[in-house]
Amino acid sequence: MDVDRQRRDRPSRWATSRPVARIEVAHVAVEDLDRLVAILSLPADTRERVRRSLEPLAEFPRLGPELTGRWQGTRFVLGPWRWMLLVYEHIEREDRVVVLTVQDARLSSAATGRLEARARVERRPARPGAA
Repeated sequence: MDVDRQRRDRPSRWATSRPVARIEVAHVAVEDLDRLVAILSLPADTRERVRRSLEPLAEFPRLGPELTGRWQGTRFVLGPWRWMLLVYEHIEREDRVVVLTVQDARLSSAATGRLEARARVERRPARPGAA
């Protein structure tokens, strides 16, 4: 028997029966994305690119790092461009992922703005003579 055919006929060892999370996008997030598209003249296929960026969350809803402060309880993944934040909440009991907002991470008002500022302070070398 052909080796390739044997591989095709054999069930995958990686098959899983784990249900996938349903991904939803809040109206506010759609409006945020539309605003970014208009302001930044993003390509016509931006929505499709964002959809592809969200696909892994169906299987791995905890993929993104947790946010803190006023965004506590949410996570984020990067969108199709590394400056685009897709902030979401995983509602575990309902196995849903809800995208709450789409933000430009380059802005100080972005959900990660405080994290980046804190990281810059922590990386700053100590002043000579400082205790």
